[in-house]
Amino acid sequence: MLKALFLTMLTLALVKSQDTEETITYTDKIITISEYPAVETRSPLILAAMCKQCTDGYEWDPVRQQCKDIDECDIVPDACKGGMKCVNHYGGYLCLPKTAQIIVNNEQPQQETQPAEGTSGATTGVVAASSMATSGVLPGGGFVASAAAVAGPEMQTGRNNFVIRRNPADPQRIPSNPSHRIQCAAGYEQSEHNVCQDIDECTAGTHNCRADQVCINLRGSFACQCPPGYQKRGEQCVDIDECRTSSYLCQYQCVNEPGKFSCMCPQGYQVVRSRTCQDINECETTNECREDEMCWNYHGGFRCYPRNPCQDPYILTPENRCVCPVSNAMCRELPQSIVYKYMSIRSDRSVPSDIFQIQATTIYANTINTFRIKSGNENGEFYLRQTSPVSAMLVLVKSLSGPREHIVDLEMLTVSSIGTFRTSSVLRLTIIVGPFSF
Repeated sequence: MLKALFLTMLTLALVKSQDTEETITYTDKIITISEYPAVETRSPLILAAMCKQCTDGYEWDPVRQQCKDIDECDIVPDACKGGMKCVNHYGGYLCLPKTAQIIVNNEQPQQETQPAEGTSGATTGVVAASSMATSGVLPGGGFVASAAAVAGPEMQTGRNNFVIRRNPADPQRIPSNPSHRIQCAAGYEQSEHNVCQDIDECTAGTHNCRADQVCINLRGSFACQCPPGYQKRGEQCVDIDECRTSSYLCQYQCVNEPGKFSCMCPQGYQVVRSRTCQDINECETTNECREDEMCWNYHGGFRCYPRNPCQDPYILTPENRCVCPVSNAMCRELPQSIVYKYMSIRSDRSVPSDIFQIQATTIYANTINTFRIKSGNENGEFYLRQTSPVSAMLVLVKSLSGPREHIVDLEMLTVSSIGTFRTSSVLRLTIIVGPFSF
C-alpha cells in the first residue's frame, strides 16, 4: 500500500469509510493524510498480499483475499495518552486533540508511481509511512521530511511524500530510526540524536552583525544589538555619554569612556564604591612632616603642626598643656594655661551645627565659670553656648567654604564666689575647612 502526507487547508467536517482517501484536520495545526484502498492491479504489493504477507498495520483478509487495515484504536488499549483521541487510518493511527476536526478529501492523486520490482520496495514504503502514523506524531511547523528522506535514498517517493511541521520554538525528534535523515527548518540543524536543534549563529560565525554590534543568539535565528553603553543611530552603534544623562552619577566628576563612564575624585580623595569620594588620611600613609612636628589630617589634605606649640613665657607640661608659671611676672595678665586642639569640618556644612564642646578639667570650690569666644570670631561665624556650670558648646551659625583655616580662642573665666580669686584658661581651636562638601 502507498501513503502520502501533505499540508492543506480544509473547511468540511465528516468521516467516510476507509475504502476512500481521507483527510485529518484539526483547528490550530492542519495535516492531510492520504490513503488509498487496495488496488486491483497485479503489483508486487498484491503479490505480497496473495502470499499472505501484509505490512505493518495491515492483516490478511481471507474473505476478500487481500490485506486490510488494522483498526489500532479498537485493539490497542489506551493507544493515546494525555487526553488525546485516537484516529485510525490506513497502516496506523494518529493521536489528535479532542477538538480536532476530521475532514474527508476525495481529491485524486496527481500521479501513480509504480513500485520497484519484487515486494521489498513497496513494503519498505508502507512500513515507513505506517511507522510515522503509528507514532502519533502531529504536524506543527518545525521540520519537513519525506518518505524518501525517512526510508533512505532508494525509496520511491511519488505521491506518498509527506510533510510534518512543528513550531520552530519547540523542535522535536522525528520518531524514526537514527539512520533516517530529516530536513530541519531554517535556523535549525539535525543532531546526532535525530533532533532538530537550534544553530548558534553567533558561535558559528555565520551571522551578519557589524563589527561594532553584538550577536545575540535566538531560537532559530539571531539578533544584532549594540553593546552596553551604546545606542543605535542609523546603522551604527554610537557611544552614550551615562555623564550627560544625570548630574548625580558621580560625587565629584564623571568621565565618559567608550561604552561606559568612570568617576574621578580630587586630590586628597579616593574613589570608593565606584562613585563616591573618600578622604585619604595622609597621616597614616605618607606625609612630609618633620620629627618635631605632628601630622593633622583634614578633609582633602593634611597639615604639619609643631609638637610643642608653647610660646614664651609658656612652658609645656606632661599633660600637653602650655602653662604660664605664676612666679613669672609676665604671666599675671595672661591666661593661666593654653590647650591646643585641632578639628576638621567639610565645606558648606549645614547650620546651625554643634561642632565642639569645651569643658573644665579642674573644678574649684565656691567658684563660678563663664565661657566666651576671646578671638577668631570677627565675622560672627560662631556662637558659644554654655551647657553646664563647667562646659559649653561651640556652634557654627554661618556656613564656611574651604579650603580655609580658622583659629578660635575659647576662654573659660573662673571667679570665686566672694571675689577673691580670678583665673582663666584658653582652648585654642584650629578649625580646618575642607575644600569640598564630602
